[in-house]
Amino acid sequence: MGGIDWAAKRGARPMVVIDEAAKRVQEPPPHGRIGMSTAWRITDGVPGRMMEYRKRALHKGAAIGVHPIDHDEVYAVVSGEGDVSSDGTTARLKPGMTAYLYTGAHVGIRQIGEAPLVLIVAYPLEGVPRK
Repeated sequence: MGGIDWAAKRGARPMVVIDEAAKRVQEPPPHGRIGMSTAWRITDGVPGRMMEYRKRALHKGAAIGVHPIDHDEVYAVVSGEGDVSSDGTTARLKPGMTAYLYTGAHVGIRQIGEAPLVLIVAYPLEGVPRK
């Protein structure tokens, strides 16, 4: 509807403001349930959304296990450190660094050091056309 409204010069759909505190859950990380994490499912419930946008804190020793992805995905580090892997290549990520991961890769990330690894994770939802 927002695209139709914009094309008809009626303006875009209004914004949605999300309180992260209301989206916070404690759970094992996906893809292996290795350790524990805090997850903020920020965009869950946003009407008409086209992307997923989440924050996750991997606690000491936790990891998102290696898994295949069927969409491009971004891991942006807010704080802490971690090792990200994609198809057997590993890189150390620190605050201010982002890993852009490509469709079809087998990816994972693990927390290292004492501080939790806090990530922003974003990817398009299924069925969203790529340009």
